[in-house]
Amino acid sequence: MAAAVPLLTPPILSRSTTASASPSPKFPFPVVPSRTPSRPIFTTTRLNVSSPANKPPTAQKKQPTEEVIYFDGGAHYGDLAANLLLGFTLFWLPLTLAAVSRAFNLRYRFTNLRVTVISGLTGQDRSDFSYKVIKDVQVVPRFIGEWGDVIITLRDGTKVDLRSVPKFREIAKYCLSMVEQPSAAELKESRPKGF
Repeated sequence: MAAAVPLLTPPILSRSTTASASPSPKFPFPVVPSRTPSRPIFTTTRLNVSSPANKPPTAQKKQPTEEVIYFDGGAHYGDLAANLLLGFTLFWLPLTLAAVSRAFNLRYRFTNLRVTVISGLTGQDRSDFSYKVIKDVQVVPRFIGEWGDVIITLRDGTKVDLRSVPKFREIAKYCLSMVEQPSAAELKESRPKGF
């Protein structure tokens, strides 16, 4: 015959109202009574807001609820490879060091809400700006158009230069499509200056 197996049930956790701090037979740790707070944890504050009588309430622009990433990446790997090959010459060495720094310390993120540039060894330097502040977007192709620079001009005149961006034409068109101005509808591609 089969021996009867005792039914094991999980212990029910409950707060003890006794002030004993000794371990109970069911639990290996001491049960300490909880203190009741002297004031409520959550307080409610009523805020009465009304619109002016002469102006009807306007419908607010619907903001996207979540951020969708279009592109998240660093500098193009071809930039690093080409500069490493040319880095054997003493003349090209400073440009090679700049390319290595870009490859390891720089990330670009384009979302439906903003453009983010993350730099630094640990990513502590971060620059964010919304598409609302973009005035103009230009691209400069590098190495027969495999990668390029995206130059974003903000409304206050600041120029943000994003170097060695992969898929730079698609990213620039995406930035222009996210800008709410119809005047910046054309992508301007300029020729590389210098060598």
